[in-house]
Amino acid sequence: MGYPGVEELERRARALVAVAPGMLRLRAVGESRAGRPLWLLSAGHGERQILTVAGAHANEPVGGASALRLAGLFAGRPDGLASFGCTWHFLLCLDPDGARLAHGWQPEEPALSLEECHRHFYRPAFACQPESPPAPGTGRRPMPESAALVRLLDTLRPVAQFTLHGIEFGGAFTMQTRQPAGAARAFRETAARLGIPLDDHPCDGPDWHPDPPGVLRLPDECTGSERDPSGFVAESTWLYPRRYGTLTALVEAPAWAAPAVSDPRPAHDPEREVAQVGELLLGRTWEISELLGEGPAAGVPEGLLPLYTAARELLDVAPALAAAWTAEERTGSRGHFATLGVAARRLPLRAAAMLRRSLARTAPETACALTDLVREWCRELDKAYELRWIPVSAQTGLHVRTMLDIARRVCAEAG
Repeated sequence: MGYPGVEELERRARALVAVAPGMLRLRAVGESRAGRPLWLLSAGHGERQILTVAGAHANEPVGGASALRLAGLFAGRPDGLASFGCTWHFLLCLDPDGARLAHGWQPEEPALSLEECHRHFYRPAFACQPESPPAPGTGRRPMPESAALVRLLDTLRPVAQFTLHGIEFGGAFTMQTRQPAGAARAFRETAARLGIPLDDHPCDGPDWHPDPPGVLRLPDECTGSERDPSGFVAESTWLYPRRYGTLTALVEAPAWAAPAVSDPRPAHDPEREVAQVGELLLGRTWEISELLGEGPAAGVPEGLLPLYTAARELLDVAPALAAAWTAEERTGSRGHFATLGVAARRLPLRAAAMLRRSLARTAPETACALTDLVREWCRELDKAYELRWIPVSAQTGLHVRTMLDIARRVCAEAG
């Protein structure tokens, strides 16, 4: 089992529809900026609606594989879906343009190393991530992908929205706008059965309430006033359908496990730990900036300019991120500070990988130096965190089992 590309998602979805035409339907619900269709695969005919969103981030192809896996289960066992009394919709890839630019960054199975996978890495700049429509007053128009998803949420008013994500290395976790009774325990049990370590206290969503290990819950008192753009994400499509009573659950599955992030023991010296990860982040981003100098983006091929822009944004936000860690991370588990250490390494690695691709033709010497950094940092990551590849079947298993469990609980609540 591997990660399907954009064309393969459509091809496999059509094959499923051909096998179960009365059960499954496929239609386009919008277009990307480049005119690629946004495919919605729907299963069943129940009154309640459930929506799964895959491919929101270009570097996370596992979501599409998980969506097809669950749709295939429904095609083979229609009675299983009928028991939910719902129609289940799968938006197969929310960002097909980005997925095309990133395709190939991850292996189908661990035949490639972490370094080789980053030859194709791409994650868009924040303003080009379709689950994050522009906040009011910014003057920025919503991306067509964002508008299509909002229209879909308005039409379906789903009881549950699942957004499927996949991190390069770290631990599994889930973020939920509310928690049905027993859902957190079930998620932890699923991860344990699949051999996937949980992120004890993820650094995503700093304003969300941690429920260690591996669970973050949106505070009841959420007002939309954020201290960090990745906190409440008040304008995001995660929170948009709360007006309809929708539960949104994000499920994050790592490709490589870093067992250290699951350590629940208290950190010995939190201030020292956070100072070290901040210094690491700033040191590595400074190293990249020194290689780039003041060179402009002129000459970068138009098709690769998104990589250059996204990488420069990562370098620009690094000081603010390090300052936020220093100001706020005063307590925590060893696993939490291991997660910060992973994040401090991941951000410059992403930047170096994307810059290397974008500058290969116009600045080959700089690209060569960046290649050396990517190689060095990947090896250091592997050694420091004892990374372990998680089979794609286990990654999709975490997504599928978590969706089915939460859907059962939400539908039971609805009566």
